[in-house]
Amino acid sequence: MTDIKPALIERAGIEIIPESERTATPRDLFWPWFAANVSVFGMSYGSFVLGFGISFWQATLVSVIGIVVSFLLCGLIAIAGKRGSAPTMVLSRAAFGVQGQKVPGIVSWLTSIGWETFLAITAVLATATIITQLGGDGESIALKITAALIVAALIVAASVLGYHTIMRMQSVLTWVTGAVTVLYIVLAAPTIDIATVMARPDGGIGQVIGALVMVMTGFGLGWINIAADWSRYQKRTASDGAIVAWNTIGGSVAPVILVIFGLLLAGSNDELMSAIAADPIGALATILPVWVLVPFLLTAVLALVSGAVLGIYSSGLTLLSLGIRIPRPSAAAIDGVILTIGTIYVVFFATDFLGPFQSFLITLGVPLASWAGILIADILRRRKDYDESALFDSRGRYGAWDWTSIGTMVVTSVIGWGLVLNGFADAAPWNNWQGYLLFLVGGVDGDWAYANLGVFFALVLSFVVTYFARAAKIRRQEQTA
Repeated sequence: MTDIKPALIERAGIEIIPESERTATPRDLFWPWFAANVSVFGMSYGSFVLGFGISFWQATLVSVIGIVVSFLLCGLIAIAGKRGSAPTMVLSRAAFGVQGQKVPGIVSWLTSIGWETFLAITAVLATATIITQLGGDGESIALKITAALIVAALIVAASVLGYHTIMRMQSVLTWVTGAVTVLYIVLAAPTIDIATVMARPDGGIGQVIGALVMVMTGFGLGWINIAADWSRYQKRTASDGAIVAWNTIGGSVAPVILVIFGLLLAGSNDELMSAIAADPIGALATILPVWVLVPFLLTAVLALVSGAVLGIYSSGLTLLSLGIRIPRPSAAAIDGVILTIGTIYVVFFATDFLGPFQSFLITLGVPLASWAGILIADILRRRKDYDESALFDSRGRYGAWDWTSIGTMVVTSVIGWGLVLNGFADAAPWNNWQGYLLFLVGGVDGDWAYANLGVFFALVLSFVVTYFARAAKIRRQEQTA
């Protein structure tokens, strides 16, 4: 009798998923997105958002809109996964050309590596803080090295095993992390001081926009370059609307609740708000009773691992899409080595990691937003499934280089970088070249200086240019036999 169960290790790389394996339904998308975003780390964003100097109600509005809209954009890109049954960065070849796709591909790979390393670092720092609260030596070098290696091993192992293992793992972690997160909310709620929270003054429109961009970049836009990787196993008959809906619901429902609760916690306690900047998860644990610290630590680390697994799995696929000819598990393992080295370096040698990371995030967020605008416009213009063979053939209908898309991405990125400002000049001096166009909106001391308008500009302008400039070319591509 033939065994139809999926193999333990997924062998599929960037090639098209066979019709017989496209068995997933839209609601299956809920699990990976929910599990990766139900982490208590989401509460830390309450501190980040209030750090822009806005009120609780402004912060709540910004958080809800930013989270939902950013995951909605992920849902739109997930449509391409169903139509082409290939990873996001391979499907993007239809917009950029088979060779031209390497330009945004490098940006995507760097973004994924950055995110997964950040999550691993956060898990290690949380472990050290909670061990200290339990009476141990949280600063022990041996402890930190052990924690770093365990976290990296968990991330890499799941990523190497691949899609089917990750989907099963995420469905289990959803319930575990969800339950402990609810317990955290119950135990931490008494520390909330509503009067203090409501007393925070309103911020200006520039501060509100800046917080909105940060939320969008930190949530949906941080995942957007891998959105189709999880929908490539969808049935051809799956509804586009259902794919968008389940992607959006899975990604946003937990963060909306967690960030609002985080706003209440941070808004009640300025000391906690400051501590979160240095150790996002560990700081949240300081208000818990000792008896719950161990389960809190385990589930917080597992939730961070869950998010990092999605990143490293997809960064491996992106590496393959750049032309590196190795098996998918090997690509994931290579990224795992980079993650481990990065985690150990930051934990032991860097004096500040949140500042440089946020600076790095905004820098890559500009071209990534431009790429997203281009690909979303391309997806919405198309009416037919992708020509699968042409995605791997520079002589096919998509060509080797699409200079309209590449030019759009380059121009909007250059302008976008001019409209963002490095808010961490001391921690990340290598980014002080940005902001050269801020004189157009009041200068570096103006109200709009920290609004990160460049991210919005790159996303919206790239979408508009692509939607109209490439319409005729897309029609010709779809008419080609």
